[in-house]
Amino acid sequence: MNLQLEVLGSVADIPAAEWEALRRDDYPFLRHDFLLGLEQAGCTTAAAGWEPAHLRLKDQSRTLAILPAWLKTHSYGEYVFDWAWADAWRRMGLEYYPKLLTAIPFTPATGPRLLHGEDVDASFVWATFREQMPELAKRLGVSSWHVLFPQAHDARSLAAAGMHTRHQVQFHWYNRGYESFDDFLDTFSSRKRKSLRRERRRVSEQGLTLTMRNGTELSEDDWTVFHRFYQMTYAKRSGHGGYLTREFFLEVAANMGEQVLMALAEIDGVPVAGALYFCDGETLYGRYWGCSREYDCLHFETCYYQGIDYCIRHGLKRFDPGAQGEHKIQRGFEPTTTLSCHWVASPELDAAVGNFTQQEQAHVEQYRKDAMSLLPFKESQDH
Repeated sequence: MNLQLEVLGSVADIPAAEWEALRRDDYPFLRHDFLLGLEQAGCTTAAAGWEPAHLRLKDQSRTLAILPAWLKTHSYGEYVFDWAWADAWRRMGLEYYPKLLTAIPFTPATGPRLLHGEDVDASFVWATFREQMPELAKRLGVSSWHVLFPQAHDARSLAAAGMHTRHQVQFHWYNRGYESFDDFLDTFSSRKRKSLRRERRRVSEQGLTLTMRNGTELSEDDWTVFHRFYQMTYAKRSGHGGYLTREFFLEVAANMGEQVLMALAEIDGVPVAGALYFCDGETLYGRYWGCSREYDCLHFETCYYQGIDYCIRHGLKRFDPGAQGEHKIQRGFEPTTTLSCHWVASPELDAAVGNFTQQEQAHVEQYRKDAMSLLPFKESQDH
């Protein structure tokens, strides 16, 4: 087999039909129009610290696989924190950036990371990328390669190819065949059930009404308002307007049809808050939230309870509401292990990263077990 590895500077270098033919499922964040839209909206460019460097593996004229990747000059928008690694490089007089990153920009959602032909073995492709990485790293001038939030089987393939696996914990909701939101609440202990119902009741008592709409039902005004909410959230948390531009919301997210959803909270028909979700045939992904002013319990209703209710009504199996947030535990979101895989060009530093990930894993697993003990379910419930 005569394999060729190409580095492409834009999603636009790959025809949409070729790209989509290699997608194995309906995971929304690997859509050609989604990733191209991020780039064209100015979110993933060299100026933003996300220089496209997508890898295409070919056998003569046939494309075997595509691996979306970026040259990163910082670690923002990743949600697997490696600032300490960058600092260690700096103290040794070395440059950590740029690094090569395989991830979904600004999206800590586990899912497929590799596009490949139906007759192509994914583990073979991962092993090929890993085998060629030392030469590719020299060519690109990168210190390391990082694959964030891969599916477990891909993480195993990368580990078998010699990469280090890092563990983290998120909090996900799982559909146990619930017929309604009340059916879900029946699994809670009495005290926790009353507390959650009180939160939902408090929202309606403030005159707030909520609707969940998909992309085909949302107007340009809805997207404009939501972008303002999004900016306000980032301004409060980080002092900047967020990673995503207005063009992204109006021209990319708005065109994703039924794979994008917005929960809008209104008072007298005026939007005051919103949460943005994406979905595929099995999973709902909670992504962004914002509000014009604070209301009691509205964040929980808009970002969590509306999503749970949607999953139950539409038969989705899982709700991934995003990274962090221990307050999700008492609302029925279960501690769930997420993965990332790492390779470092320097053998000495690669060994140090390997030792760190092994030591960290035990602490993360203990944290997950401790968090499981805080779930609100009745003792008789099997979770």
